[in-house]
Amino acid sequence: MAETPTVLFVCVHNAGRSQMAAGFLSALAGDRIQVLSAGSEPKDQINPIAIEAMAEEGIDITGNVPKILTTDAVKASDVVITMGCGDTCPIFPGKRYEDWELEDPAGKDLETVRRVRDDIKGRIETLISELLPA
Repeated sequence: MAETPTVLFVCVHNAGRSQMAAGFLSALAGDRIQVLSAGSEPKDQINPIAIEAMAEEGIDITGNVPKILTTDAVKASDVVITMGCGDTCPIFPGKRYEDWELEDPAGKDLETVRRVRDDIKGRIETLISELLPA
């Protein structure tokens, strides 16, 4: 694996789960891990409740914009983490793939989104410990 591993988070809309995951990974790993996120059918904006839930953790994701998933993004990544987008993610040999079963926060209340956020945070902490052994 490259000195700075690249992680790509993919969900359908790139508006909630993948944005929260990217926000946590950027905040917790800094520049030691390159972070990308994309969606198979990106929305035009990030879920405002996801933004609010992340702000409670001191992480600002307001400047992010949902992006379309490209083959290039997958090729550029060492680890591809999908969140409920099923078979829309292209598969390349030699990459590490994980599918995180996470509730879709779209249209849910803040309480639900917080639960998803906390679940994501725990998974991100585990991922960092695997990618950046002490």
